[in-house]
Amino acid sequence: MLRSLIRELPPAYFALVMATGIVSIAAYGLGPASIGWGLFGLNLVLYTVLAVLHGLRLMLFPQRCIVDLFDPSAGPGYFTWIAATAVLGSQCLVLAHAAQVATALFVFAVVLWLLLNYAVFAALALRRHKQALDVGINGGWLLAVVAMQGLAVLATHLAGGWGQPVRLELHFAALVLWLAGGMLYLWLAALIFYRYYFFALAPGDLVPTYWINMGAMAISTLAGSLLIAGSSGPAPYLQSLRPFLEGFTLFYWAGGTWWLPLLVILGVWRHVIRGYRLVYDPLYWGMVFPLGMYAVATEHMSRSMGLAFLRPISIVFLYIALLAWAVTALGLVVAMVTGVRRFATQLRAAAGD
Repeated sequence: MLRSLIRELPPAYFALVMATGIVSIAAYGLGPASIGWGLFGLNLVLYTVLAVLHGLRLMLFPQRCIVDLFDPSAGPGYFTWIAATAVLGSQCLVLAHAAQVATALFVFAVVLWLLLNYAVFAALALRRHKQALDVGINGGWLLAVVAMQGLAVLATHLAGGWGQPVRLELHFAALVLWLAGGMLYLWLAALIFYRYYFFALAPGDLVPTYWINMGAMAISTLAGSLLIAGSSGPAPYLQSLRPFLEGFTLFYWAGGTWWLPLLVILGVWRHVIRGYRLVYDPLYWGMVFPLGMYAVATEHMSRSMGLAFLRPISIVFLYIALLAWAVTALGLVVAMVTGVRRFATQLRAAAGD
């Protein structure tokens, strides 16, 4: 059973760590902090377990990993490895003030990004038989943006604890990643938007990762808000760019906010009107993450830009994200129990034969 689990483990399962991490940060910052600490401890375990499982998969089933890399549906899931590492690093710094651990995770995330970012995009560009746009693209492609912005967020967090010149360099790296991530979002979002509105949609096409359409803009808002906050320090180039930072940060937040009602409508159409069965899927963690990120991003933007009237939105989305996390976690537990029971039944049947 374990060998089969490892072989079939989706590359995107690190979205579980992303979702748990950002909900933890949201709970710690907006209350109740005890939930944030509890999820932090759980996330350390989840990250370790998934790292071991994926490491075993790379060793035992390298061919499956390569096949996933060339798959437009599975390949972008590798970006969750980068984003999850960056989110855990932010947790370590924000909650535990563990700067050394956060720095180590940042370095590891950068290495992963250098390896996986270009490996995924090169593999998808060079594959011989390519899928049509209506089949090959979905919101999961925007995990590439989330990975870059996650690195920008962690770099900005780390910069506050360093003196010059490291602080300057980290802020510059965060700025470059933030801008490049925004450029990548515009490219990919245009294709996703075109796919939604000029090709037929079936309920099965609307996989939960379509929520990353909003999540990528939310984490871009968070990265921009942290850069705005950093502009008041000894970073002259950020000070001169402050109007630009504020304008684009608000642009990202407005875009993410625009996506929210549409995503809810599409979800209602999928599950209520068309009756698509609602069962646990690892991809649902890709819906929890944007909700938690929207809460954190709105809170940071309200503080960095003096928009205190937005803070109640952060609190509302914190509790929405907590509810979404709890429901998805329950689905995971039920799926695990069901799998164990099925395996036990198969063992008994085999023993009886």
